[in-house]
Amino acid sequence: MALSPEEIARCAQIVDEAADTAELIPMLTIERPEMTLEEAYAIQRASMVRRFERGERLLGMKMGLTSEAKMKQVGVHEPIYGHLTDEMKIEDGGVLSRARCCHPRSEPELCFILARDLKGPVTPEEAMEAVSGVCPALEIIDSRYKNFKFTLEDVVADNASSRGFVLGPVTPIDGVDISALPMKLVVNGQTVQEGSSAAIYGHPAKSLAAQANMLARLGQHLEAGQVVMSGGATAAVAVNVGDEVQVVVEGLGTASFRVEA
Repeated sequence: MALSPEEIARCAQIVDEAADTAELIPMLTIERPEMTLEEAYAIQRASMVRRFERGERLLGMKMGLTSEAKMKQVGVHEPIYGHLTDEMKIEDGGVLSRARCCHPRSEPELCFILARDLKGPVTPEEAMEAVSGVCPALEIIDSRYKNFKFTLEDVVADNASSRGFVLGPVTPIDGVDISALPMKLVVNGQTVQEGSSAAIYGHPAKSLAAQANMLARLGQHLEAGQVVMSGGATAAVAVNVGDEVQVVVEGLGTASFRVEA
């Protein structure tokens, strides 16, 4: 049985309040095993409306599950996505409050800056024509579910587990080959993960196009000035109070944040 509009709204309230207060919640699918991926996205969108009504501004989108191996593992044929707001942005070198998180983890990414609107359907090459710059980035992911257990639908409903993001210096996209940039995640001066931008959906441009194309199915599009986090280049690593976390992308530079209580 499909979820009613009232149940969608109730679920949106649950995940929104959990993210706002860093309170752990049981999986939504425990009581709603019939939840579909489309319904999970409806919950996500409804939760974002609550944020916008509180005054948060949409800055862009984030892609998740961009590893081909992970997609096969969970049985999907395309990545998932979530929303990014101004409240989620941490300045380069800034602070993540551990008290506002449940299970914080971080992963190294590339982030696109859009110079113009991007409307799907588009190819990766067409999508890149809307990009003005790219930067090294860190995402902080933070599932709000108890015991760090969830289904794919739970993750999507929970805004794809996003908590925050950090952007480094922007490099003009012209002349930059982003297909296979070496990337490192460094915690407290030690490299804990190494990867390549090629791990991001085979090519980060494919991730950007997928985001535009998934939004197009809803009659939506990316707007000039927005940012798109392309997805993790390595596995995410748990972060704790006192940690200094940095991404290093060859040819693009670094971005960092520290964790405080």
